Amino acid sequence: MGQPQSRHPLLPNLDEALVAKMLSKIGAKSIDELFSDIPPGVRLGRALKVPEGGSEYSVRRDVQNRLSANKTPPGSLCFLGGGVWPHYIPAVVESIMSRNEFYTAYTPYQAEISQGILQALFEYQSLMCDLLGMEACNSSMYDWASAAGEAVRMAARVTGRKKVLVAESTSPRRLAVIRTYSEAMGVEIVPVSFDRSTGTLDSSDLVKKAPDSACLYIENPNYFGVIEEESERVASLVKASGGLTIVGVDPISLSLVREPGSYGADIVVGEGQPLGIPMNYGGPHLGIFAVKDLKLARSMPGRLIGLTSSVADPARKAFAMVLQAREQHIRREGATSNVCTNQSLMAVAAACYLSLLGKEGFRSLGEAVIANSHYASRRLSKVKGVSSPHFSGSFFKEFVVSYEKARAPAVHERLAKANVLAGYPLEPATGINGGVYCVTEVHTREDIERLSSALEGAL
Repeated sequence: MGQPQSRHPLLPNLDEALVAKMLSKIGAKSIDELFSDIPPGVRLGRALKVPEGGSEYSVRRDVQNRLSANKTPPGSLCFLGGGVWPHYIPAVVESIMSRNEFYTAYTPYQAEISQGILQALFEYQSLMCDLLGMEACNSSMYDWASAAGEAVRMAARVTGRKKVLVAESTSPRRLAVIRTYSEAMGVEIVPVSFDRSTGTLDSSDLVKKAPDSACLYIENPNYFGVIEEESERVASLVKASGGLTIVGVDPISLSLVREPGSYGADIVVGEGQPLGIPMNYGGPHLGIFAVKDLKLARSMPGRLIGLTSSVADPARKAFAMVLQAREQHIRREGATSNVCTNQSLMAVAAACYLSLLGKEGFRSLGEAVIANSHYASRRLSKVKGVSSPHFSGSFFKEFVVSYEKARAPAVHERLAKANVLAGYPLEPATGINGGVYCVTEVHTREDIERLSSALEGAL
């Protein structure tokens, strides 16, 4: 706000005479009057402290210099866990995603003219249902956190209950989104504790809190990378109380871990970023959302793509959007969510990735991940002053490393100065002085040795 800047060759509508003409046209006396709806207390009240415009080349050089301060792979070794993971993406995935048929199709609002992307999304749904052991999967959600928030809201709607159990071993950032989505509905979030030794859910605490609950939200592997080995018993306890079981997953883990549909999950959510989507600052990501019982599909947010055939000629097939229970297409009071423009292109990437790997390739990927991560944990356990893994439970890809004396933030800062990004900080509430490490198929033995040496130097 304030007075308009002088005319700039690359920015339109800054000429003072032109601004005055536009203000006159809309009946405002000044730019400040135009923004008078903004309370004075939150208005900046001065011009922005930005330099005068430069040439395109000089601006590019300035931006490049600023970006060079970032530490990113492959220049820096990345062992950061906690929700975004480094995985190798075959070049053909990006090549397919970049095809005009997919890249420019936007979201398939006009289904009849987007048969190609509808088929790709149908394939994504089919692949995900096989992977998760579920009956219906949508296409798609923003990310894991938004899918978890929608799942909890859905459980409250379906059961008519207002108490939601959430495992304390849930990512704190996903928990924050769940609270944001749910508490405005009057839903109470009740934490269920975890075993401080194994890192798994405390089932005795679940038994006490399960009555009258709409659902239990649990992650498997959980935020600490620990696999919930009693998941079937946990799901049966929740079912006995009349609630639903919502399981959040890293889909790569399902190369070796049982699919949630086989042990009683009613709703499965997760993050599709490991399936062919690069690490980006802030996304786009891919939210997975699937249900076991088709009766729940009608309450599911997002879009569902189906395959149909002509009545006159059954051999003629067509793909169509068969469910879109959101407010843009139905009455607002009847909508289950407000999932509008999402990143369906990311679902296409996931379908490409899974199709390319196939069952054998996917299993080989999981074996490489678990071999590398367990080797790294054993190697770090030999570093003096380090406990790795911190929890005794079985883990996949991620594990907690704790430090005996040195403070975790200082350790992680010194590692970053050595161009090793490791140990996603754990919240003080956990009482653990350490971080979440992640090791995948992209890490070599030399990388792990470098991590170990850097950690020795950082303590």
